Amino acid sequence: ARMKRILYLVHRNPAPPNRGHRIRAFNWLDYLSRRAVVDVAFLADEPVDDRVKTMLRARCGRFAFAPMLGKQRYLKGMLSLAMGRTATEGLFKHGQFRRLIRRWTTETAYDAVIVYCSSMVQYADAANLWRRCPVIVDLVDVDSQKWFDYAAKTGGVFRPLFELEGRRLRKLERSLPERAAAICLVSEAEAEVYRSFTDGGNVAAVENGVDLEYFSPGANFVRLPKQPASAPAPSCVFIGALDYRANVDGVCWFTQHVWPAIRKRFENATFRLVGAGAGGAVAAAARREGVELVGDVPDVRPYLADATAAVIPLRVARGVQNKVLEAMAMAKPVVASPEALEGIDCREGEDVCRADTPSEWVAALERVFTDADYARSLGENARRTMETRYTWSARLAPLDALLGLDSGDR
Repeated sequence: ARMKRILYLVHRNPAPPNRGHRIRAFNWLDYLSRRAVVDVAFLADEPVDDRVKTMLRARCGRFAFAPMLGKQRYLKGMLSLAMGRTATEGLFKHGQFRRLIRRWTTETAYDAVIVYCSSMVQYADAANLWRRCPVIVDLVDVDSQKWFDYAAKTGGVFRPLFELEGRRLRKLERSLPERAAAICLVSEAEAEVYRSFTDGGNVAAVENGVDLEYFSPGANFVRLPKQPASAPAPSCVFIGALDYRANVDGVCWFTQHVWPAIRKRFENATFRLVGAGAGGAVAAAARREGVELVGDVPDVRPYLADATAAVIPLRVARGVQNKVLEAMAMAKPVVASPEALEGIDCREGEDVCRADTPSEWVAALERVFTDADYARSLGENARRTMETRYTWSARLAPLDALLGLDSGDR
């Protein structure tokens, strides 16, 4: 039988899968490439080097990209908002990319198109793809709700701007069921939020998984130097993009409201911040006693393996947090906020620790730091849950039915 041909439109580099926004896009591509011929077009937010090209060639029928504009894109975002659309659409508006999509869809009769995120819906509009073949929109998260959440926790001039972006995005999201063959979200909880303000449509939860071979406590990676066995200091780690608003907010809240009490109880405790893009707010948080700003690293596993616990203190979160799944796969005790655990199928108190208020955070970390049996049990249970529920092949199986694909690999 003829292999189906799919066009996949992605808003940023889809490889390698070492950043939050790449992990889902890459694994969808990897899964689909074993069942169909997939052409990928994306906006490049970073240099597309030989390593990235090799990864894409192995999985794509063809791929092409347009370099993302620099500061000019922020002007486009503001103009888009001023003209009644979303700032998000303006940030990802690109004439060269639009012409590429029109050319490809004129040359090739695609069996389906997958649009990654609301920011790329404009290209399905520009090429009138809705009438030409089934279009699957992978919203991932309900972005409008994220902006409403930001507005609720922000004061000053930004609050009305965030509320406006939320309203405009919600209007775009509401328009999709009557046009798209299916709308995908990253969890059933996120799908329920979407269904709460839309009528009908084929809305499906297609969850994220985790690479259990790579994120394994027994994997082959370079370990950090061991502490002296005589006086090991308890430590925790946060891993994530340090220029992402929700991460910055969570880290700053944790260092201000939780960390001083931890240092009072454990005077040698350390808290590492691992991730790219740290700005002034994160740098200021890292000046507190015991906090270390590690920055960007090629491999986060040594820092997960070395920590006593992984902390995810997000106060605003949408969808599924890859950082939670990866820490659990590494058999690491995880202490996380309710927002960070939303959409993850796990048992609170057995697989992970849930903490909301500062006193709950302090109590949870004290127990993990002082009760080695409990910490080991948390980590072992977490790993077992990931092995049982969160392989990528199991999480992405719904795509077979949505796209009419054979379930067997090529």
